[in-house]
Amino acid sequence: MSETVTAPTAPLRARAEIDLAALRANVRTLRALAPGAALMAVVKSDAYGHGAVRCARAAVAAGANWLGTATPEEALALRADPGLPADVRIMCWLWTPGGPWREAVEAGLDVSVSGMWALREAVEAARAAGRPALVQLKADTGLGRNGCQPEDWPELVAEALRAQTAGLVRITGLWSHFACADEPGHPSIAAQLTLFRELLAHAEEQGVRPEVRHIANSPATLTLPESHFDLVRTGIALYGISPSPELGTAADFGLRPVMTLAASLALVKHVPGGHGVSYGHHYVTPGRTTLGLVPVGYADGVPRHASGTGPVLIGGKWRTVAGRVAMDQFVVDLGGDEPEVGSEAVLFGPGDRGEPTAEDWAQAAGTIAYEIVTRIGTRVPRVYVNGEANGQEPGDGN
Repeated sequence: MSETVTAPTAPLRARAEIDLAALRANVRTLRALAPGAALMAVVKSDAYGHGAVRCARAAVAAGANWLGTATPEEALALRADPGLPADVRIMCWLWTPGGPWREAVEAGLDVSVSGMWALREAVEAARAAGRPALVQLKADTGLGRNGCQPEDWPELVAEALRAQTAGLVRITGLWSHFACADEPGHPSIAAQLTLFRELLAHAEEQGVRPEVRHIANSPATLTLPESHFDLVRTGIALYGISPSPELGTAADFGLRPVMTLAASLALVKHVPGGHGVSYGHHYVTPGRTTLGLVPVGYADGVPRHASGTGPVLIGGKWRTVAGRVAMDQFVVDLGGDEPEVGSEAVLFGPGDRGEPTAEDWAQAAGTIAYEIVTRIGTRVPRVYVNGEANGQEPGDGN
Protein backbone atom coordinates (compact mmCIF):
# COMPACT_ATOMS: atom_id res chain seq x y z
CA MET A 1 0.00 0.00 0.00
CA SER A 2 1.04 3.63 -0.44
CA GLU A 3 3.33 5.40 1.96
CA THR A 4 1.39 7.58 4.37
CA VAL A 5 2.55 11.05 5.39
CA THR A 6 0.20 12.97 7.68
CA ALA A 7 2.16 16.25 7.72
CA PRO A 8 5.40 16.74 5.81
CA THR A 9 8.26 18.12 7.88
CA ALA A 10 10.37 19.16 4.88
CA PRO A 11 9.71 19.88 1.23
CA LEU A 12 9.05 16.70 -0.68
CA ARG A 13 10.40 15.77 -4.10
CA ALA A 14 6.82 14.89 -4.99
CA ARG A 15 3.57 14.28 -3.17
CA ALA A 16 0.05 13.15 -3.83
CA GLU A 17 -2.14 15.22 -1.56
CA ILE A 18 -5.31 13.35 -0.60
CA ASP A 19 -8.19 15.54 0.55
CA LEU A 20 -10.22 13.37 2.91
CA ALA A 21 -12.87 16.07 3.34
CA ALA A 22 -13.50 15.91 -0.40
CA LEU A 23 -13.81 12.14 -0.22
CA ARG A 24 -16.30 12.32 2.64
CA ALA A 25 -18.32 14.93 0.77
CA ASN A 26 -18.34 12.72 -2.34
CA VAL A 27 -19.70 9.81 -0.27
CA ARG A 28 -22.54 12.00 0.97
CA THR A 29 -23.28 13.24 -2.55
CA LEU A 30 -23.38 9.72 -3.96
CA ARG A 31 -25.59 8.48 -1.14
CA ALA A 32 -28.03 11.28 -1.91
CA LEU A 33 -28.13 10.18 -5.57
CA ALA A 34 -29.16 6.66 -4.52
CA PRO A 35 -31.19 7.25 -1.36
CA GLY A 36 -32.89 3.86 -1.42
CA ALA A 37 -29.68 1.86 -1.72
CA ALA A 38 -26.72 1.09 0.47
CA LEU A 39 -23.37 2.38 -0.79
CA MET A 40 -20.22 0.34 -1.37
CA ALA A 41 -16.98 2.33 -1.42
CA VAL A 42 -14.71 0.52 -3.85
CA VAL A 43 -11.15 0.79 -2.56
CA LYS A 44 -9.44 -1.73 -4.83
CA SER A 45 -5.96 -1.02 -6.19
CA ASP A 46 -5.04 0.93 -3.05
CA ALA A 47 -8.19 3.03 -3.43
CA TYR A 48 -7.40 3.86 -7.05
CA GLY A 49 -3.99 5.08 -5.92
CA HIS A 50 -5.31 7.22 -3.07
CA GLY A 51 -4.47 4.87 -0.17
CA ALA A 52 -6.91 2.12 0.75
CA VAL A 53 -6.80 2.25 4.54
CA ARG A 54 -7.21 6.00 4.98
CA CYS A 55 -9.82 6.26 2.25
CA ALA A 56 -11.77 3.28 3.60
CA ARG A 57 -11.85 4.86 7.05
CA ALA A 58 -13.01 8.19 5.66
CA ALA A 59 -15.67 6.57 3.46
CA VAL A 60 -17.10 4.53 6.33
CA ALA A 61 -17.07 7.59 8.60
CA ALA A 62 -19.10 9.43 5.94
CA GLY A 63 -21.71 6.71 5.66
CA ALA A 64 -20.47 4.03 3.29
CA ASN A 65 -22.13 0.74 4.28
CA TRP A 66 -19.77 -1.62 2.44
CA LEU A 67 -16.20 -1.70 1.20
CA GLY A 68 -15.27 -3.40 -2.06
CA THR A 69 -11.95 -4.78 -3.29
CA ALA A 70 -10.83 -6.82 -6.25
CA THR A 71 -8.46 -9.28 -4.56
CA PRO A 72 -8.94 -11.15 -1.30
CA GLU A 73 -5.53 -9.92 -0.14
CA GLU A 74 -6.78 -6.34 -0.38
CA ALA A 75 -9.88 -7.26 1.60
CA LEU A 76 -7.94 -9.14 4.29
CA ALA A 77 -5.64 -6.14 4.78
CA LEU A 78 -8.67 -3.94 5.40
CA ARG A 79 -10.20 -6.42 7.81
CA ALA A 80 -6.95 -6.38 9.80
CA ASP A 81 -7.02 -2.58 10.13
CA PRO A 82 -7.97 -1.59 13.69
CA GLY A 83 -9.21 1.77 12.45
CA LEU A 84 -12.18 0.21 10.68
CA PRO A 85 -15.29 -1.12 12.45
CA ALA A 86 -14.86 -4.85 12.98
CA ASP A 87 -18.29 -5.51 11.48
CA VAL A 88 -18.01 -3.39 8.33
CA ARG A 89 -18.98 -5.49 5.33
CA ILE A 90 -16.13 -6.10 2.90
CA MET A 91 -16.58 -7.82 -0.45
CA CYS A 92 -13.89 -9.16 -2.78
CA TRP A 93 -14.50 -10.52 -6.25
CA LEU A 94 -11.33 -11.49 -8.12
CA TRP A 95 -10.47 -15.07 -7.18
CA THR A 96 -8.22 -17.72 -8.64
CA PRO A 97 -8.02 -21.41 -7.68
CA GLY A 98 -6.16 -21.99 -4.44
CA GLY A 99 -6.78 -18.48 -3.14
CA PRO A 100 -7.07 -17.66 0.56
CA TRP A 101 -10.65 -18.90 0.82
CA ARG A 102 -10.39 -20.13 4.41
CA GLU A 103 -8.82 -16.87 5.59
CA ALA A 104 -11.63 -14.97 3.85
CA VAL A 105 -14.30 -17.11 5.47
CA GLU A 106 -12.72 -16.75 8.90
CA ALA A 107 -12.51 -12.98 8.40
CA GLY A 108 -16.19 -12.76 7.52
CA LEU A 109 -15.57 -11.41 4.02
CA ASP A 110 -18.23 -11.58 1.35
CA VAL A 111 -16.73 -13.58 -1.51
CA SER A 112 -17.90 -13.50 -5.10
CA VAL A 113 -18.60 -16.75 -6.90
CA SER A 114 -18.86 -16.90 -10.70
CA GLY A 115 -18.64 -20.63 -11.33
CA MET A 116 -18.82 -24.08 -9.83
CA TRP A 117 -15.08 -24.32 -9.13
CA ALA A 118 -15.25 -21.22 -6.93
CA LEU A 119 -18.33 -22.45 -5.09
CA ARG A 120 -16.58 -25.75 -4.37
CA GLU A 121 -13.53 -23.97 -2.97
CA ALA A 122 -15.73 -21.71 -0.83
CA VAL A 123 -17.59 -24.76 0.53
CA GLU A 124 -14.34 -26.56 1.37
CA ALA A 125 -13.07 -23.43 3.11
CA ALA A 126 -16.28 -23.23 5.12
CA ARG A 127 -15.88 -26.85 6.23
CA ALA A 128 -12.31 -26.17 7.30
CA ALA A 129 -13.21 -22.93 9.08
CA GLY A 130 -16.26 -24.37 10.79
CA ARG A 131 -18.45 -21.45 9.72
CA PRO A 132 -20.47 -20.65 6.60
CA ALA A 133 -18.94 -18.72 3.73
CA LEU A 134 -20.68 -15.45 2.83
CA VAL A 135 -21.22 -15.89 -0.89
CA GLN A 136 -22.39 -13.48 -3.58
CA LEU A 137 -23.30 -15.09 -6.89
CA LYS A 138 -22.20 -13.07 -9.91
CA ALA A 139 -23.95 -13.28 -13.28
CA ASP A 140 -22.40 -12.30 -16.59
CA THR A 141 -25.20 -10.25 -18.10
CA GLY A 142 -23.11 -9.04 -21.01
CA LEU A 143 -19.75 -7.68 -19.91
CA GLY A 144 -18.00 -10.90 -20.88
CA ARG A 145 -15.50 -10.89 -18.05
CA ASN A 146 -16.14 -12.61 -14.73
CA GLY A 147 -19.57 -13.94 -13.87
CA CYS A 148 -21.68 -17.02 -14.54
CA GLN A 149 -23.14 -17.39 -18.02
CA PRO A 150 -26.97 -17.31 -18.07
CA GLU A 151 -27.23 -20.91 -19.27
CA ASP A 152 -25.14 -22.05 -16.27
CA TRP A 153 -26.97 -19.86 -13.76
CA PRO A 154 -29.65 -22.43 -12.73
CA GLU A 155 -26.98 -25.01 -11.84
CA LEU A 156 -24.92 -22.52 -9.83
CA VAL A 157 -28.00 -21.26 -7.96
CA ALA A 158 -29.18 -24.81 -7.21
CA GLU A 159 -25.77 -25.92 -5.92
CA ALA A 160 -25.40 -22.78 -3.80
CA LEU A 161 -28.82 -23.40 -2.27
CA ARG A 162 -27.86 -26.99 -1.45
CA ALA A 163 -24.72 -25.72 0.26
CA GLN A 164 -26.77 -23.16 2.13
CA THR A 165 -29.19 -25.83 3.33
CA ALA A 166 -26.18 -27.78 4.59
CA GLY A 167 -25.04 -24.73 6.55
CA LEU A 168 -21.87 -24.27 4.52
CA VAL A 169 -22.68 -21.00 2.78
CA ARG A 170 -24.97 -18.05 3.19
CA ILE A 171 -26.02 -16.45 -0.09
CA THR A 172 -25.74 -12.78 0.77
CA GLY A 173 -25.93 -11.22 -2.68
CA LEU A 174 -26.70 -11.51 -6.37
CA TRP A 175 -24.84 -9.16 -8.66
CA SER A 176 -23.51 -8.24 -12.08
CA HIS A 177 -21.54 -5.46 -13.79
CA PHE A 178 -22.30 -3.11 -16.67
CA ALA A 179 -20.20 -3.00 -19.82
CA CYS A 180 -21.20 0.40 -21.20
CA ALA A 181 -22.91 2.40 -18.44
CA ASP A 182 -20.44 5.21 -19.22
CA GLU A 183 -21.90 5.49 -22.74
CA PRO A 184 -25.38 7.01 -22.39
CA GLY A 185 -27.98 5.31 -24.54
CA HIS A 186 -25.85 2.28 -25.39
CA PRO A 187 -28.26 -0.58 -26.17
CA SER A 188 -26.34 -3.00 -23.93
CA ILE A 189 -27.43 -1.07 -20.84
CA ALA A 190 -31.12 -1.90 -21.17
CA ALA A 191 -30.32 -5.43 -22.34
CA GLN A 192 -28.16 -6.10 -19.28
CA LEU A 193 -30.76 -4.70 -16.91
CA THR A 194 -33.46 -6.89 -18.43
CA LEU A 195 -31.32 -10.01 -18.22
CA PHE A 196 -30.24 -9.19 -14.66
CA ARG A 197 -33.88 -8.94 -13.57
CA GLU A 198 -34.60 -12.30 -15.20
CA LEU A 199 -31.69 -13.99 -13.44
CA LEU A 200 -32.70 -12.40 -10.14
CA ALA A 201 -36.24 -13.67 -10.60
CA HIS A 202 -35.04 -17.21 -11.24
CA ALA A 203 -32.82 -17.24 -8.16
CA GLU A 204 -35.55 -15.83 -5.96
CA GLU A 205 -38.12 -18.28 -7.32
CA GLN A 206 -35.75 -21.07 -6.29
CA GLY A 207 -35.59 -19.70 -2.76
CA VAL A 208 -32.61 -17.34 -2.68
CA ARG A 209 -33.23 -14.41 -0.35
CA PRO A 210 -30.23 -12.13 -0.89
CA GLU A 211 -29.40 -9.26 1.39
CA VAL A 212 -28.30 -7.16 -1.58
CA ARG A 213 -28.81 -7.16 -5.34
CA HIS A 214 -26.49 -4.88 -7.23
CA ILE A 215 -25.31 -3.96 -10.72
CA ALA A 216 -24.74 -0.19 -10.58
CA ASN A 217 -21.16 1.06 -10.86
CA SER A 218 -20.15 4.74 -10.72
CA PRO A 219 -21.71 5.82 -14.05
CA ALA A 220 -24.92 3.91 -13.33
CA THR A 221 -25.09 5.41 -9.85
CA LEU A 222 -24.88 8.87 -11.41
CA THR A 223 -27.29 8.41 -14.32
CA LEU A 224 -29.42 5.24 -14.04
CA PRO A 225 -31.60 5.27 -10.93
CA GLU A 226 -33.50 2.22 -12.21
CA SER A 227 -30.28 0.22 -11.75
CA HIS A 228 -29.70 1.04 -8.09
CA PHE A 229 -31.51 -1.97 -6.56
CA ASP A 230 -30.26 -2.54 -2.97
CA LEU A 231 -26.64 -1.41 -3.31
CA VAL A 232 -24.53 0.81 -5.55
CA ARG A 233 -20.81 0.23 -6.04
CA THR A 234 -19.02 3.55 -6.37
CA GLY A 235 -15.40 3.51 -7.47
CA ILE A 236 -13.94 6.37 -9.48
CA ALA A 237 -16.77 8.76 -8.54
CA LEU A 238 -15.83 8.34 -4.88
CA TYR A 239 -12.51 10.00 -5.72
CA GLY A 240 -14.20 12.94 -7.44
CA ILE A 241 -13.53 11.93 -11.03
CA SER A 242 -16.22 11.62 -13.66
CA PRO A 243 -16.38 8.11 -15.13
CA SER A 244 -16.89 9.59 -18.56
CA PRO A 245 -16.66 13.13 -20.00
CA GLU A 246 -19.78 12.32 -22.03
CA LEU A 247 -21.76 11.96 -18.80
CA GLY A 248 -20.58 15.28 -17.41
CA THR A 249 -17.73 16.68 -15.39
CA ALA A 250 -17.15 15.89 -11.75
CA ALA A 251 -18.50 19.34 -10.90
CA ASP A 252 -21.67 18.62 -12.88
CA PHE A 253 -22.38 15.80 -10.41
CA GLY A 254 -21.33 17.74 -7.32
CA LEU A 255 -18.11 15.77 -6.89
CA ARG A 256 -14.67 17.08 -6.02
CA PRO A 257 -11.36 15.46 -7.06
CA VAL A 258 -9.55 14.04 -4.04
CA MET A 259 -5.95 13.81 -5.32
CA THR A 260 -3.56 16.63 -6.15
CA LEU A 261 -0.21 15.56 -7.62
CA ALA A 262 2.66 18.03 -7.25
CA ALA A 263 6.45 18.11 -7.26
CA SER A 264 9.21 20.57 -6.40
CA LEU A 265 11.28 21.95 -9.28
CA ALA A 266 14.73 20.37 -9.11
CA LEU A 267 16.49 22.75 -11.51
CA VAL A 268 15.91 25.92 -13.52
CA LYS A 269 18.50 26.83 -16.16
CA HIS A 270 19.07 28.98 -19.23
CA VAL A 271 19.70 27.23 -22.54
CA PRO A 272 20.28 28.56 -26.07
CA GLY A 273 18.01 28.09 -29.02
CA GLY A 274 18.40 24.80 -30.86
CA HIS A 275 19.04 22.87 -27.64
CA GLY A 276 17.73 19.33 -27.60
CA VAL A 277 15.62 18.28 -24.61
CA SER A 278 15.37 14.77 -23.16
CA TYR A 279 15.84 11.43 -24.90
CA GLY A 280 15.64 11.42 -28.67
CA HIS A 281 15.56 15.23 -28.90
CA HIS A 282 11.88 15.17 -29.80
CA TYR A 283 11.78 18.72 -28.51
CA VAL A 284 14.34 21.35 -29.54
CA THR A 285 14.19 24.83 -28.03
CA PRO A 286 12.98 27.37 -30.61
CA GLY A 287 15.13 30.13 -29.09
CA ARG A 288 16.96 31.09 -25.92
CA THR A 289 14.77 30.06 -22.99
CA THR A 290 14.67 28.59 -19.51
CA LEU A 291 14.04 24.95 -18.75
CA GLY A 292 12.58 23.55 -15.54
CA LEU A 293 13.23 20.03 -14.31
CA VAL A 294 10.26 18.28 -12.66
CA PRO A 295 11.56 15.29 -10.65
CA VAL A 296 8.85 12.73 -11.42
CA GLY A 297 8.65 10.33 -14.33
CA TYR A 298 7.08 7.13 -15.53
CA ALA A 299 8.48 5.22 -12.54
CA ASP A 300 6.22 7.47 -10.45
CA GLY A 301 3.26 6.89 -12.75
CA VAL A 302 3.57 9.91 -15.06
CA PRO A 303 2.49 8.45 -18.40
CA ARG A 304 5.21 8.37 -21.05
CA HIS A 305 2.43 8.63 -23.61
CA ALA A 306 1.98 12.22 -22.43
CA SER A 307 5.47 13.17 -23.68
CA GLY A 308 5.18 16.52 -25.39
CA THR A 309 1.56 16.99 -24.30
CA GLY A 310 1.20 16.64 -20.52
CA PRO A 311 0.19 19.89 -18.79
CA VAL A 312 1.78 21.31 -15.61
CA LEU A 313 1.03 24.47 -13.62
CA ILE A 314 4.20 26.34 -12.62
CA GLY A 315 4.24 29.94 -11.46
CA GLY A 316 0.58 30.40 -12.27
CA LYS A 317 1.00 29.36 -15.92
CA TRP A 318 0.22 26.14 -17.77
CA ARG A 319 3.34 24.56 -19.19
CA THR A 320 3.69 21.45 -21.32
CA VAL A 321 6.09 18.52 -21.01
CA ALA A 322 8.98 19.27 -23.36
CA GLY A 323 10.20 16.11 -25.03
CA ARG A 324 9.99 12.65 -23.56
CA VAL A 325 8.94 11.79 -20.05
CA ALA A 326 11.87 9.84 -18.56
CA MET A 327 11.84 7.29 -15.76
CA ASP A 328 12.42 9.79 -12.95
CA GLN A 329 11.93 13.25 -14.44
CA PHE A 330 10.67 15.42 -17.24
CA VAL A 331 11.42 18.91 -18.51
CA VAL A 332 9.20 21.91 -19.22
CA ASP A 333 10.06 24.94 -21.32
CA LEU A 334 9.49 27.92 -19.04
CA GLY A 335 9.71 30.41 -21.90
CA GLY A 336 12.21 32.66 -20.12
CA ASP A 337 10.43 32.67 -16.75
CA GLU A 338 12.68 31.99 -13.77
CA PRO A 339 10.78 30.41 -10.88
CA GLU A 340 12.88 29.52 -7.86
CA VAL A 341 14.28 26.03 -7.59
CA GLY A 342 11.91 24.21 -5.25
CA SER A 343 8.86 26.00 -6.63
CA GLU A 344 5.75 23.90 -6.90
CA ALA A 345 4.85 22.17 -10.14
CA VAL A 346 1.24 20.94 -10.02
CA LEU A 347 0.53 18.16 -12.47
CA PHE A 348 -3.14 17.81 -11.61
CA GLY A 349 -5.71 18.58 -8.96
CA PRO A 350 -9.32 19.75 -8.63
CA GLY A 351 -8.69 22.57 -11.11
CA ASP A 352 -9.98 25.43 -9.01
CA ARG A 353 -6.52 27.04 -8.75
CA GLY A 354 -6.10 26.90 -12.50
CA GLU A 355 -4.17 23.64 -12.40
CA PRO A 356 -4.76 20.78 -14.86
CA THR A 357 -7.01 17.92 -13.82
CA ALA A 358 -6.55 14.17 -14.10
CA GLU A 359 -8.91 14.31 -17.06
CA ASP A 360 -6.55 16.79 -18.78
CA TRP A 361 -3.74 14.28 -18.35
CA ALA A 362 -5.97 11.49 -19.61
CA GLN A 363 -6.65 13.48 -22.76
CA ALA A 364 -2.93 14.22 -23.16
CA ALA A 365 -2.01 10.53 -22.81
CA GLY A 366 -4.92 9.08 -24.78
CA THR A 367 -6.31 7.17 -21.81
CA ILE A 368 -8.90 7.55 -19.04
CA ALA A 369 -8.63 9.44 -15.77
CA TYR A 370 -9.00 6.16 -13.83
CA GLU A 371 -5.55 5.16 -15.08
CA ILE A 372 -3.95 8.52 -14.34
CA VAL A 373 -4.66 8.43 -10.59
CA THR A 374 -4.34 4.66 -10.14
CA ARG A 375 -0.89 4.45 -11.69
CA ILE A 376 0.76 6.99 -9.34
CA GLY A 377 3.43 4.84 -7.76
CA THR A 378 4.59 4.14 -4.24
CA ARG A 379 7.64 6.43 -4.57
CA VAL A 380 5.18 9.30 -4.29
CA PRO A 381 4.11 9.77 -0.65
CA ARG A 382 0.41 10.26 0.02
CA VAL A 383 -0.07 13.34 2.19
CA TYR A 384 -3.47 13.27 3.89
CA VAL A 385 -5.22 16.53 4.62
CA ASN A 386 -8.57 17.44 6.16
CA GLY A 387 -8.86 14.29 8.20
CA GLU A 388 -11.19 14.26 11.17
CA ALA A 389 -10.10 14.45 14.80
CA ASN A 390 -7.13 16.80 14.35
CA GLY A 391 -6.08 15.36 11.02
CA GLN A 392 -6.82 11.74 11.86
CA GLU A 393 -9.71 9.59 10.79
CA PRO A 394 -11.48 7.63 13.53
CA GLY A 395 -9.21 4.86 14.72
CA ASP A 396 -6.01 6.41 13.38
CA GLY A 397 -3.61 5.86 16.20
CA ASN A 398 -0.61 7.92 15.12
